Amino acid sequence: MRSVALGPQYREDTLRDLAGTEFDVLVVGGGITGSGVALDAISRGLSVALVEARDFASGTSGRSSKLIHGGLRYLERREFGLVREALRERGLLLRLAPHLVRPVRFLYPLRHRMWERAYVGAGVTLYDTIGGAGALPRHRQLTRRGALREAPALRPDVVVGAIQYHDAQVDDARYTMMVARTAAHYGARIATRARVTGFLRESERVTGARVLDLEAGREIAVRARRVVCATGVWTDAAQAMTGRRARIGVQASKGAHLLVRRDRIPMDTGLVTRTERSVLFVIPWGRHWLVGTTDTPWDDAPDAPVADHTDIGYILDQANAVLRTPLTREDVEGVYAGLRPLLSAEEGDTARMSREHAVAEPVPGMVVVAGGKFTTYRVMARDTVDAAAAGLEEPVPASVTERLPILGAVGFEVLWNDRRRIAAGSGLHVARVEHLLRRYGSCVHDVLDLITADPALAAPLPGAEDYLCAEAVHAVTHEGALHLDDVLARRLRVLIEERDGGLETAEHVAGLLAPRLGWSAEDVAGEIERYALLVRSERRGGPAAAEPPVTAA
Repeated sequence: MRSVALGPQYREDTLRDLAGTEFDVLVVGGGITGSGVALDAISRGLSVALVEARDFASGTSGRSSKLIHGGLRYLERREFGLVREALRERGLLLRLAPHLVRPVRFLYPLRHRMWERAYVGAGVTLYDTIGGAGALPRHRQLTRRGALREAPALRPDVVVGAIQYHDAQVDDARYTMMVARTAAHYGARIATRARVTGFLRESERVTGARVLDLEAGREIAVRARRVVCATGVWTDAAQAMTGRRARIGVQASKGAHLLVRRDRIPMDTGLVTRTERSVLFVIPWGRHWLVGTTDTPWDDAPDAPVADHTDIGYILDQANAVLRTPLTREDVEGVYAGLRPLLSAEEGDTARMSREHAVAEPVPGMVVVAGGKFTTYRVMARDTVDAAAAGLEEPVPASVTERLPILGAVGFEVLWNDRRRIAAGSGLHVARVEHLLRRYGSCVHDVLDLITADPALAAPLPGAEDYLCAEAVHAVTHEGALHLDDVLARRLRVLIEERDGGLETAEHVAGLLAPRLGWSAEDVAGEIERYALLVRSERRGGPAAAEPPVTAA
């Protein structure tokens, strides 16, 4: 059974179905939580629709630290239940999505001879044994010499030893989209660029939503027996649309990250260390290190957080406190910032707010979920569907997602073992096939089929050579991309990985997308211009972006 392709025709069919069907569950929000809710609900036999105002993972879910982890720092706060739950989920996701979630080694430098090794070692031992025991190798203790052998980039004068342990990492935006595609594969109707403008009511009960198709400017009334609001940092605004007092409050916290070339930090392992206000991660990410993060309150509009000069200076200062060769702003090749939707408290800074989640029913017919972290999205989705199901008349089966592979997982190991034969048959280098398998898993044949039909698509994207032209086309034909930024910012991570933010490749990619999306020359020019504005906005505090190329239009 071929997976459902989220192409333009699928979207048209979906919008027609949204207007003519009453669903059991309407999910508002296409981040990881909303996508997880859609998958959980459809896999229990409920009819499901999901609408997202922008694109999959266009908010928090595409701007995280890209880790699937338990959170070592939560052990120090004695949040053992949260860590246990997250580690159990880490083990599940390694199994349910091996093509997307991968182990990564981390070094925790020790700076104090007397007490720190025993203190941190006890915590990491607990980390190895609760929740996810056996999913990853156990930690090991390193001497000072051993630590510097693994991480020559460290300053010798600040390291007396280290502890090495394992966690996991993920391309967060890609994973979110694949969860949504998995839900669509099982029958959920998924539409992006579809904004909720209000809720339908029958007396006091919410019975659906008014949805504006932002592509065509038409409004649709979508009816549902239960509406789930999974809107993250937009939770307060969504609840306000009901006209009732909010049951769940969210305080946004900004986390900024930057990318530097791998050769600027000579190490064979990731790095994690405590800072005064947060945690410093140095995480391997392709040709780069991903370095972060900050944890500062954000009270402005949630639409466009950026990593400013202060954020970048703070991260560089924290990194340079432990690195032998200091990083400079010139070393920064990419930047991004995201907002964590933390459950609000009466007082206190965001670094200490809870990462647990809450589910409530502020008005009859509507369930709201907020808080949590990327790693525990499946648990959040399960609890949310449990709450929604309680309002339905007929019994609903229990969640099955702990046994449900994400699209591309089934057969991935076989294809990985056979990657050299796949390379020989496709004409691609085996390294390219490995890259594709780590992004598409067993769905790789959809990409290879595009190359078979048009061999020119086997070429790397000019200015973003890590990716093939076929991947940009596949983003439109199979992954629901509708605009240039959907492709360059989230399906491919060109926006953050290339020093120019992808401006060099923007015109070429727009040309590839145009015939698939029915764009005119004027549309192409507009897409390139809007993408250039996005790049400049994202990089206000980071590397300067070149001007976009002039199009033929």
